[in-house]
Amino acid sequence: MQQPIRNPWNRLLMGSPLRRRPVAIGTIIVLALLLCFATLTLDAMIHAMRPEAAKVLGRSLLAASLFSLVPVLILWQLDRRERESPLLLTIAFLWGGLIATTLALPLNGAILAGIDRWVAANPFIKDLLGKDAALLLAAPVAGPLVEECTKGLGIVLLFWLLRAEYDNMRDGFLYGAMVGVGFNCLETPLYVAHGVEQFGAAPWELQLGARFALFGLSGHALFSGLFGASLGLARQTRRRWLQVWAPVLGLLLAIAAHVVNNLLPLIVTLVQVGQGEPPPGSEELPDTTLVQAWLMASAIHLVVFLPFFAVSSWMLWHSGRWERQVIREELAGEPADIVTPGEQAQIGQDAIFRTRRILGEDRRRCCALVNAQHELAFRKRRVRDAGGDPEADALVAGWREDIRSLRQDSPGHAA
Repeated sequence: MQQPIRNPWNRLLMGSPLRRRPVAIGTIIVLALLLCFATLTLDAMIHAMRPEAAKVLGRSLLAASLFSLVPVLILWQLDRRERESPLLLTIAFLWGGLIATTLALPLNGAILAGIDRWVAANPFIKDLLGKDAALLLAAPVAGPLVEECTKGLGIVLLFWLLRAEYDNMRDGFLYGAMVGVGFNCLETPLYVAHGVEQFGAAPWELQLGARFALFGLSGHALFSGLFGASLGLARQTRRRWLQVWAPVLGLLLAIAAHVVNNLLPLIVTLVQVGQGEPPPGSEELPDTTLVQAWLMASAIHLVVFLPFFAVSSWMLWHSGRWERQVIREELAGEPADIVTPGEQAQIGQDAIFRTRRILGEDRRRCCALVNAQHELAFRKRRVRDAGGDPEADALVAGWREDIRSLRQDSPGHAA
């Protein structure tokens, strides 16, 4: 047996390409360049704004950060049986908020400029759709293709570089949704600041209410969560064809959901024009409160995204069943100092909305012990699926040592 792995960093990088020096150096260089690009892009954008818009951007960023705490806390509650590293969740959030957003800005701008030139060459389109014709046509193309790819790139990097922490669909949904929440956290202030230049006043209520509808879990969190879950499905399944096609279908599903979202303004405009009304203008800021905007957007999103919510709910439900099955099967043969007979009985009774607790332990130690047992189960299954021997795996041995140490430190442990 190899020497047990107990160092958190070694566990995080278990099986990771980052253990190879060229890959680690290359990754650091690429990330540094991306951060420089993000900084320069945001700096240029802020300097191009009017002073009042730049001030609003800072305040709205604080507001969006506070609003983002709600979906973050909800996602944290979804991750009950095997906690993901807070560091990785933070990285996912920052990728969405800094890298994905700033990579998408120039690409979206290029597509918008191209469609704007096409509209200028075909004036009847502007006559039909109004002064925002180019934006209405570009939104269903640029946003879904560009933004789902820039967000998805970060999810793929987590999947590839930190594979020891990416076990199943639930993990994937969590990482993907965190990327989406981060993206929304920066995109919302950008739209608020843009509203200052467009309307002369900041559309706080409209943007915050609409973009954090359904507690911030619709929109980007849902889109990226679908793709992340599809990568998790590829990780947890043993079917080769599903490992290949699940990520492709997941990305297409995320793009489709985004297209549906961005098509809504165009559909509304076409309906109004078809009824003989002039295309809606954008000269005046809509009169709405934060609660009204949130309720209206939540109701619309609940209906429009219902099929996508159904798919993501199925993924979470199925991954929960898979988790409980793996935990039961892989911990069944463990000795009593790893999983006691009483704990084995609790494992058999674990339910979808209930996580077991070990009697006689304080909450913090109980969570650590249960988490270590679940990490042990998932690691054993991962090694087994790869054709290896769990009993010869250093990380399996490390988790067992953690469990024994937690029991020895317990106040109720008999010396």
